[in-house]
Amino acid sequence: MVDKIALEEHFGATDPDIVEQSATHFTADAWPAHRDMLLDIHGARLRIMDECGIEKAVLSLLSPGIQSLHEAKKAVEWACRLNDHAAEQVARRPDRFASFAALPMQDPDAAVTELRRAVTELGLVGALINGFSQVGDEHTVVYLDDPRYAGFWAAVEELDVPVYLHPRDPLQATSPQYEGHPWLYGSAWAFSVETGTHALRLMGSGLFDRRPGITVILGHLGELLPFNIWRTDHRLAVAPRGLDVRHPFGHYLRTNFYLTTSGNFRTPALLNTIQEVGADRLLFSADYPFEDMREAAAWFDGLELNENDLVKIGRTNAQRLLRL
Repeated sequence: MVDKIALEEHFGATDPDIVEQSATHFTADAWPAHRDMLLDIHGARLRIMDECGIEKAVLSLLSPGIQSLHEAKKAVEWACRLNDHAAEQVARRPDRFASFAALPMQDPDAAVTELRRAVTELGLVGALINGFSQVGDEHTVVYLDDPRYAGFWAAVEELDVPVYLHPRDPLQATSPQYEGHPWLYGSAWAFSVETGTHALRLMGSGLFDRRPGITVILGHLGELLPFNIWRTDHRLAVAPRGLDVRHPFGHYLRTNFYLTTSGNFRTPALLNTIQEVGADRLLFSADYPFEDMREAAAWFDGLELNENDLVKIGRTNAQRLLRL
């Protein structure tokens, strides 16, 4: 068994009552048990971690979390309260837990203030942002390449902490391609397409040329990007369509991104990802409780990789990146 650190392990809270956002991801019969899993930190979760050889879990708020609270004042208030809650849980067992901060991107200045507070005062290890934010009203979406976030990204680079870009569903009103096929939403498909596209927007915006020190984490073995990044670059070389960046997108994927194994326990896919970005850029994760921690750990522990790469992906890459 490989000692592991897991980076996409979610929690919820009843004060404020944000846990109910995740009910849509489960059947009515399965939801009560998973609700309990989201609210639990130090009980069954810790016992399963022990069973699976997970020495530390980096907690993060469930999706869509703060990003769906289009009222900026409410987003700021809830983010602060939830980060306080996360810090309190970590303080009870700092040997077993760390946490990413939730941020109110509806108010860029407040997001910078909260990121600084979370990192320098609460001891959180970075931020997890659930995709685009709804700003002002539920129909207005803003992605992280928007110019209003220039100061935020400057603070991320200055603080030298990663941003985990986590999935959320696109708005149904603007997604006719999914109409009549609700099974396409969520982690089966739409999560990866939405998040991978968001990551490409960041690359194409020139963000990593302006701020080369920024690190972004993507889950689920890179949200499809490692399997298509060559073709993206290949076609953009022929028809750049106004693109103006210094490097091919594959360069940014290998230089500014880390990818986790969360919810994608498929060995051929992992091997392809290692060939594309290298073992130094991969991190073990489970995606608990949306995925089974035991399944994630059993798959990883059974991999026929060299010991050095297993240790890197299992824990030492995370230790280095998050200063654990």
